[in-house]
Amino acid sequence: MVPSATAVPRPAATVLLVRDHPDPPPGRAPLQVFLQRRVTAMAFAGGMTVFPGGGVDATDRPDGERWSGPAPQWWAERLGYPADLAGALVHAAVRETFEECGVLLAGTGALPDGLDRHRRDLVDRRRTLTDVLAEAGLVLRADLLSPWARWITPEGPPRRYDTAFFVALVPEGQAADAHTTEAVEATWWYPAEALEHWERGEMQLMAPTSRTLQEIAELPDSAAVLAAAQEREIRPITPRVREDGDALVAVLPDDSTVPATGLRPRRP
Repeated sequence: MVPSATAVPRPAATVLLVRDHPDPPPGRAPLQVFLQRRVTAMAFAGGMTVFPGGGVDATDRPDGERWSGPAPQWWAERLGYPADLAGALVHAAVRETFEECGVLLAGTGALPDGLDRHRRDLVDRRRTLTDVLAEAGLVLRADLLSPWARWITPEGPPRRYDTAFFVALVPEGQAADAHTTEAVEATWWYPAEALEHWERGEMQLMAPTSRTLQEIAELPDSAAVLAAAQEREIRPITPRVREDGDALVAVLPDDSTVPATGLRPRRP
């Protein structure tokens, strides 16, 4: 049998939405992150708990008149992509965050009424994010995002992604919700609590998600996460997948391992 060709990674963006709980339980830092459990039937990462995000599409082309904050070239230098693609990734990050959890990283003033209608139009592909911003008199706020990491799905799965990870504080007056058909549930988690559920087998996390949760679980609040993002050196991470007994593990660049959930290679 002729081996299948290796899938080319598709550009994608994911966003760690963070906030501080005003009254955390004893022993918990106030930092929380928004997580969604994907529909089991999804072609990629079905049943996994993930940060909001998705693939870059043809509409993710920044409009200079509807853009505020660091230019695409700045993002290119931080993330290691060509400038055009870096701009598209930031655009996709804002679009996906609005589509999947109703948080719009845009402004120049108070957000107008009627954003739910704009969101439905965007999800149904009746309009683009640029259309929505123009009608609402808004600009995309690239300055509300910070770069965090870049992960590339290893060879093997039929769907692969080259994903830019961003972090953003939920803007004042906005709230993330679970009104998306791509997830069966979505809510705020303390990072350490999510990891405890994962370790007990009560939550499925892919390697990038579990490692990112481990990183931010060491930080006390959202300000610390945003400060840490400014200091990070971002290099592409492509885990190596190997068998460990009856299980698969993802081997990271520092030789540490995490379960390789969702990364089982396609058999020839």
